Amino acid sequence: MTNIFKKYSLRTKLFLLYSILLIFSVGVVSYYSYWNIWQVLINNKTSHMRARAKPVIEHWLTKKGLVSSDSINITKQNVIGLAYDLTSRDAIAVILNKKGEVIANGKRLPEEMEAPPIKYKYFRQALSGKNEVSYLSDVNGEHVLVFLIPIRPNPGNKNIFGVIQISTSLSDINKILFRHSAGLITVVAIILIIGILFGYCLIGMSLKELQKLSITCQEISKGNFTERADVKNRKDEIGKLADSFNVMIDKLENLFHSQKRFVANAAHELLTPLTGLRGSLEVLLRGAQDDRETVNRLSKGMYKEVNHLIRLCDQLLGLSRLENTDNISKKQIVLSEFTKEFKRKAKYMIQSHSLIIQEGPYIKLMADPDLLEQILFNLLSNAVHYSSSGTTIVINWKLIPDYVELRVTDQGEGMSKEILSHIFEPFYRGKNQKFTFEKGTGLGLTLTKSMIEAHGGSIRIKSIQGKGTTIYFTLPI
Repeated sequence: MTNIFKKYSLRTKLFLLYSILLIFSVGVVSYYSYWNIWQVLINNKTSHMRARAKPVIEHWLTKKGLVSSDSINITKQNVIGLAYDLTSRDAIAVILNKKGEVIANGKRLPEEMEAPPIKYKYFRQALSGKNEVSYLSDVNGEHVLVFLIPIRPNPGNKNIFGVIQISTSLSDINKILFRHSAGLITVVAIILIIGILFGYCLIGMSLKELQKLSITCQEISKGNFTERADVKNRKDEIGKLADSFNVMIDKLENLFHSQKRFVANAAHELLTPLTGLRGSLEVLLRGAQDDRETVNRLSKGMYKEVNHLIRLCDQLLGLSRLENTDNISKKQIVLSEFTKEFKRKAKYMIQSHSLIIQEGPYIKLMADPDLLEQILFNLLSNAVHYSSSGTTIVINWKLIPDYVELRVTDQGEGMSKEILSHIFEPFYRGKNQKFTFEKGTGLGLTLTKSMIEAHGGSIRIKSIQGKGTTIYFTLPI
């Protein structure tokens, strides 16, 4: 069954479900309405016939002087008149004694209806004193309503001497129900047709945006990342889906372009030292190996390029390892003690700069000490390279909810908004004509960001050109 529905479209499935529920709902309501009306008509007819029969029976008891009698002799002679009085063109009465035998039948004219057969299950209920006994029966294929009235001297008297069975035709009720059914069927048919057509159009309109989304996905699968789901002024689930889809595609587009830049930059970074190595080897192969000075110079150059390649590969492997947080070995660190030890190790890096550790609140946190040290070394290295000699670099921290925020502030030239927008991209190196330093790989801040995020933290940079840069990064505590 499941496999059969799999081949249908979502619109068809929803339409079938909607139609089934609509038909079921309308059918249940219609049946309940029909049944209620039928019950009302039956009850009304029963109440009317009983109300009509009651004064006739009381008059007969009074006329016969039986109101205060404890014993009544039920014979055809004394009850035939009662049977005649209770019989009319649309109702017939029969009188039964305590044994269930018919002792009087009120039918006199041929056009009057026949009495239905006695059903002794109901007869015994009436004979036991139950007043409201009625049931449906058939006479020559025609539905009749039958109700039984116990014969007693007065209401509440436990002495019951017989039972009156009155049956009446339901032809008038059947005519009313037929007209009601015809009208109900017509109304139900109109409701179903309008409801199904409206549901089909509504489902189609609702899924129209999903069809657009499907077309957009097909275009994006072809590499066209400029396509977006054009769903306007919709606040429902489809609108939210389209918004989420557009956000996802924006991120995918940025990731795709970043990947292309990464591949191009990685190829360039690898190609530059490899080209240098090939050039040096070509010189050596042409006979320069006999010149000791040339061999020495080329060997040093090749060694430098090989070191550059090794450093580049190590950083790329570091990025790959940090994608799995299981590679992080966290230990408890007292931040004030850790920064003091870091300052001692960094004295050879800061050269003519001044490094100040401004201690914040006493904090213990769980972090990988080697990675945290590498984070601070990377940020300090950037601060040294991009600020003038004699300036001050400050490291401090403060508590924020659930995190400690560390800040590294320099007094350099700062960075433009364009540089800041690409600062964490692999192999990106912002151009600053004022400062020149040893050629790097452009992976320092990328690796730093990955190390911080591997701890569950985040990093951001605030920079003002001409005034300096502050790098903020958080670690959970």
